[in-house]
Amino acid sequence: MAPGKKNPTVPPKRFGNFWLPFIIPLLILILWQVLGDRGILRPSLLPPPSAVGQALIQSIQSGDLARNMGVSLQRVLEGFTLGSGLGILLGFILGFFNRMERASLLLIGFLRPIPTIAWIPALILWLGIDEASKVTVIAIGSFWPVLLGALQGVRGVDLRYLEVARVLEKDRWTLVSRIVLPSALPSLFTGLRVAMGIAWASVVGAELIAASSGIGYMIMYAREVSQPDVMLAGVAVIGLTGLVIDFLFLAVERRLSRWAPPAFPGRKI
Repeated sequence: MAPGKKNPTVPPKRFGNFWLPFIIPLLILILWQVLGDRGILRPSLLPPPSAVGQALIQSIQSGDLARNMGVSLQRVLEGFTLGSGLGILLGFILGFFNRMERASLLLIGFLRPIPTIAWIPALILWLGIDEASKVTVIAIGSFWPVLLGALQGVRGVDLRYLEVARVLEKDRWTLVSRIVLPSALPSLFTGLRVAMGIAWASVVGAELIAASSGIGYMIMYAREVSQPDVMLAGVAVIGLTGLVIDFLFLAVERRLSRWAPPAFPGRKI
């Protein structure tokens, strides 16, 4: 390679792009710590990051964090699986049958805006305070984004592909598995990612109201005994867990839909 020329196989500024997302969170943590050390922020209301980190380490060492996170993860997994499964099924059905979609238009428009947290009192009345009510709350929260993502994905299928499939006399299963499903994957995964965030918000809301274990219960108990560092440690764990799960969804989406454009193509706007 001639001197002064860049290797075209090496992406430019790769190292800088890797660290770019960490700059703003790092600056916020530094500012937060400085304000806490100077007494501008009251530790009883907003302890510095060092105190939150210490509380997090103590929760890990005592086993409280692992126990409560295990309970919440199981609830989220069960509710998300139930809600997203029903959302995918119904979304594809409504996407294929226009009459059914039109018939359910008013019902969906009425139920979808109701906040998930609003169902908690009714579900406790109907199902009690056991696991069933909490899992159902998570399922309701996960259902709507996946339903809309699946429905939008089916609607967005290129009609030219469908016409070619009909000309080639492909059966319905081939039509769904080879054309509709791959085309719907980007919208579907967007709905799944949104649903996972709502699932975590739902489980924390349910545990704040009626639970004796879970990360939401841990946060509520820390507030009651005036331990803001433990409370913020629980909030941080929820955020980190959601971030990891979101990255996993992105990795699976990229693997299943390699033909789709990347989420961050690097173009200047």
